[in-house]
Amino acid sequence: MPVTPDEFRKVMGQFATGVTIVTTANSEGTPYGLTVSSFTSVSMDPLLVVICLDNQLSGLTAFKESGKFGVNILAEDQKDLSDHFARTGTDRSQGPYVTGKTGVPLLEGVLARMECEISTLYPGGDHLLVLGEVKRTEILHPEKKPLLYYRGAYRSL
Repeated sequence: MPVTPDEFRKVMGQFATGVTIVTTANSEGTPYGLTVSSFTSVSMDPLLVVICLDNQLSGLTAFKESGKFGVNILAEDQKDLSDHFARTGTDRSQGPYVTGKTGVPLLEGVLARMECEISTLYPGGDHLLVLGEVKRTEILHPEKKPLLYYRGAYRSL
């Protein structure tokens, strides 16, 4: 018997994930951010990570055109920031943006962040898997705990 999307979503909800906001800029240089929990490391040599973006995402073209993205790992006190970038219809160009060393927009005040260059794009059903080579990393607030998402709600350690 096939698994339904609702059953799949419930099972995946049993897996706790960190919460990130991935960032890029469109061809005019306007920043774009999106809350993403589908993020993981892939390789240590070379240093690779992957993010998964919905094929219907309004900012998908910005990621493809820029060729780079930032991953901003949220701290447990940043639920409002996560909600802002997760909300449909929000102005994703508004946020506490700064420019990273590679030129990618990043967010201030996050737990940690990295700057990535897009290596390869892979189709993955209704999502696009974006493989990025990590070019720069920094930990901004090692004293803070991460924001987690588990069973459809934010959690903390």
